[in-house]
Amino acid sequence: MQYRQLGRSGLKVSALAIGTVTFGGDGLWGNTDTREAQRQIDLCLDHGVNLVDTANVYSNTLSEQILGEALSDGRRDRVLLASKVRFPTGKGPNDRGLSRWHIIRECEASLKRMKTDVIDLYQVHEWDGQTPLEETIEALDTLVKQGKIRYVGCSNYSAWHLMKALAVADAHHYQRFVAQQIHYTLHSREAEYELIPLGIDQGVSLLIWSPLAGGWLSGKYTRTSKPEGGRQAQGFREPPIYDWEHLWNIVDVVNEVAAAHGVSGAQVALAWLLQRPLVASVIIGGRNYGQFEDNLKSVDLKLTADQIARLDKVSRPPLIYPYWHQSFTARDRLSTADLSLHSAYLDD
Repeated sequence: MQYRQLGRSGLKVSALAIGTVTFGGDGLWGNTDTREAQRQIDLCLDHGVNLVDTANVYSNTLSEQILGEALSDGRRDRVLLASKVRFPTGKGPNDRGLSRWHIIRECEASLKRMKTDVIDLYQVHEWDGQTPLEETIEALDTLVKQGKIRYVGCSNYSAWHLMKALAVADAHHYQRFVAQQIHYTLHSREAEYELIPLGIDQGVSLLIWSPLAGGWLSGKYTRTSKPEGGRQAQGFREPPIYDWEHLWNIVDVVNEVAAAHGVSGAQVALAWLLQRPLVASVIIGGRNYGQFEDNLKSVDLKLTADQIARLDKVSRPPLIYPYWHQSFTARDRLSTADLSLHSAYLDD
């Protein structure tokens, strides 16, 4: 297993992390019970995984409860535990958002559910435009000082949200976000416009959720083989697919590269992410033990430069303003972070 620095912190996380959205689910995401959760966690621990990611709203808090049971018998001491706060957990007017009241209340509730004294990485799950950032960042800083959380991060922020939050933290000497948990795949590369260059500049690493785009990049779905079960067959539309032809073009190349290595398409899609700049950890999940076994092998898969170039070319997003103007007129002034997106276009 590879271990990577999390942002500007001293914390090292495994390149693959355990996702727990399937724990306790109603079938749409999965329905992993405590016994199966322990099997999956033990498998990942045996492969050197040290990061487990959850959220207070997964399966209506049941994911955290199952995780608390599953991390018994010494497992908790072997993992870094990450959770999130933001979304509704009740019907009251304060049972949502990123107010001091909600953050502290939900952190303490998560600690009890997971039977732990501290959350290693506490992440705000999404932007809250109704709460002053100063209040949100101060509440997180207070929890760090109280020893209830160790590091802070964000999820699903835009670049201006993240930069504003970092500015508030710096101005008041509060704890900075060390990680941003985002959706980033071969199919969804919008993060390369601003979030990744910002992260490189400000030292905020990437944690990747749904790295297989809800299963579309697993290789098992093609133009002629559509899902018969699971989320997609039940009409789930996250992440959205706006251009099916573009998706199948990507899947074609993923499966060609997979055939060359004798591996699954899922391993190729994950390996591509693991070789991208700023990625600290890719969060893998599965409905069953076998899916975890397959995904774990991706950390040992090394794609060739030619294979990466093919995947980059077939999946690259359109170059929007102002990036096309910068690419056409100011190549000598572009930073390394800028070129990470633009290099595929500059040589056309």
